[in-house]
Amino acid sequence: MCGRYTLHTPLEVILQIFQIARSGAVLVPNYNVAPGQQIAIVTREAGVNALANCRWGLLPPWAASRPEGHAMINARAETVAEKPSFREAFRHGRCLVIADGFFEWRTTGKQKQPVYVRLKNGEPFGFAGISSVRTSPDGEQIRTGAIITTIANDLLRPVHDRMPVILPRERRDLWLDPAAQDADRLLALLAPYPAEELVSFDVSPRVNQASHNMPENIHPLSPH
Repeated sequence: MCGRYTLHTPLEVILQIFQIARSGAVLVPNYNVAPGQQIAIVTREAGVNALANCRWGLLPPWAASRPEGHAMINARAETVAEKPSFREAFRHGRCLVIADGFFEWRTTGKQKQPVYVRLKNGEPFGFAGISSVRTSPDGEQIRTGAIITTIANDLLRPVHDRMPVILPRERRDLWLDPAAQDADRLLALLAPYPAEELVSFDVSPRVNQASHNMPENIHPLSPH
């Protein structure tokens, strides 16, 4: 699964890398993005890439507007096209969730050691995501979203059996294209990211607390 990640890349870099023509998002550096928080997503609107804010935790079609207990932060690639909770968002709300790294936890005995994972080149990337927009009883539009996960690659497998789907540049356009409705073709994009293009290292257990939002969260843990 993917339960925490980071986004501290400057807005101007994100706009350039993701070829964003329209932005209504507010970005604040976050070194410990947690479920329920506002996240940044890229969608395709009127033929151009747009950057928007979204609440992390997708509301299924039958849920009320703000039931935090029903919000789902991850969707499995194997079932995202068919599961009732996700299939409409998969068809009509595909997006990229912008990040520059993510955390996983390795279990050793009774201890859980946080591990930080990022691209070797340090660039921000896009998780394959899905989103939907709901209207609350008072007329407020609420956009919520989830990150898609797949089986872990060789780098992540010793830490966790799953990992978030990172879409390479050449796969982003098809994923974002609203006209693309061939489920098999879209599902083929949701593969584990090449292990050789990622780097991982242990970080401080302070990241276990979502309130601990500091650059030190992504500093390699010093050996004892």
